[in-house]
Amino acid sequence: MQLENINKDNEENIPEDSHVLHFWEPCKFEIDKNFNFVNDNFLFNIFSNILYVIAYPLLLIINKFFFGFKVVGKENLENINTGKVTVSNHVHPMDCTMVGLANCPQKTFFTSLETNFKIPIVRKIIKLLNTVPIPQNIKYTKNFMDSIDNLLKNGKTVHFYPEGSLWPHYDKIRHFKNGAFDFAVRNNVPVVPMVIKFNKGKRINNLIKTRNNITLVIQKPIYPNKLLNKKEAILDLKEQVHNSMCSLLKY
Repeated sequence: MQLENINKDNEENIPEDSHVLHFWEPCKFEIDKNFNFVNDNFLFNIFSNILYVIAYPLLLIINKFFFGFKVVGKENLENINTGKVTVSNHVHPMDCTMVGLANCPQKTFFTSLETNFKIPIVRKIIKLLNTVPIPQNIKYTKNFMDSIDNLLKNGKTVHFYPEGSLWPHYDKIRHFKNGAFDFAVRNNVPVVPMVIKFNKGKRINNLIKTRNNITLVIQKPIYPNKLLNKKEAILDLKEQVHNSMCSLLKY
């Protein structure tokens, strides 16, 4: 794994959709016309559910112990009687597990770069945890979109990283792509913004300082404006969500 450092001196020179965290990707993975984006096989779902049962307490302990992880605003996930789109800033390799923990007991379907399915071991785990690859080949975009639409229409939760790439420990919200908001408008479901904040440790005395910790803040759901046409509604929803998340980080 390689990491390109981002700091105040060089952040303006790095394209916002560039990937600063690079993993080893030796495995083959290819999406074709017969690819099943959402696996509804009975046996697959049994193993997936077993993994969820095992993973939940382990990830809760790991994230709490190593990152001081906590969730604020979980009540904002209540009383949503339809499918929903959740979005968050992408600032930590483990933030997908934190989003999954926050949404529990409901399963979260994550959208992910196709290249992540080329990483050894990880590819098997994310597949069982219902991660949906975003096809690089535009020929298969419709099948991908139909799969996400079906999930939302059936009351599922689908998570997007609208910034498009992972910038570890970055403390601002970058520009958003339209995809998540397009799905929300088309299926008339809310977007629930989630913001991952890094809280600096506090100094107890000259010798002891508490560790840094991560808080995931769940904001109130934002619904598409039905009075606007589709294009305007997408841009309006994107702007509302972006502003809401930026305001939480106070800049």
